[in-house]
Amino acid sequence: MIDTSRKAINTSVLKISATQPERQTPEEHNDTTINRKQELDQLHILGIAGSMRQGSYSTQVLKMVLEEAKKYKTDTQILDLRQVNLPLYDPDNTALLVKHSASNESNNSNNDVETVSNALRWADSIILSSPDYHGSMSGAMKNFLDYFWKEFAGKTFGYIVASHEKGLTVADQMRTAIRQCYGWSMPYNISINGEKDYDSKREIVNSALVKRIKILARDLSVYGKLIRNQFMTDVANKDVAETYAANYREYYN
Repeated sequence: MIDTSRKAINTSVLKISATQPERQTPEEHNDTTINRKQELDQLHILGIAGSMRQGSYSTQVLKMVLEEAKKYKTDTQILDLRQVNLPLYDPDNTALLVKHSASNESNNSNNDVETVSNALRWADSIILSSPDYHGSMSGAMKNFLDYFWKEFAGKTFGYIVASHEKGLTVADQMRTAIRQCYGWSMPYNISINGEKDYDSKREIVNSALVKRIKILARDLSVYGKLIRNQFMTDVANKDVAETYAANYREYYN
């Protein structure tokens, strides 16, 4: 039951500073990918912040989940789509944009696409957070999802939606996109209503939301590692043909 006094709940242990994934060269990522084929000692969780609004509730809760997940010996990063320049997806030009070469390093758009791609290759599990715009995900989130697909396969996803309602259609849309890319999804999502869940100081007053944050952090850390370990084992074992992971062996080599 929520305290009707709306006394702010202490969430100091859930705070995290926004950090950008480090840029890595293709050579560095090749080494990383090979090493990740071995059983994971530490799960990498990447949060994708899909709101363009400064002070976004969905981004704030995303940071809280990532911080909470560190209790389970994970490594976490956040990718804020407000801070990267992903041009409107164009299937005729994307191959050129993501191709790394010395001749186009001065192109900020190309560098940002490469940065996002590298962050996704680093990730073992991913959390997508978005506001609810007319029952749909943000344009920034949809544009991000349009760029990638192999990077999502064999990874477990969690979902956070800021909505005046429950955000179910938004979560379902993101979940459908990930399913089409052969990613796995948690069977629930976090829904945030800023007017009801926060006080005037932007402190969470809804104990159920705090519990939900802790649950997603724990479940994604545990189930994400199980699924990723099995997927990477199947990718590495060329003697096993009866698995969808076999379709990604070229990508990981």
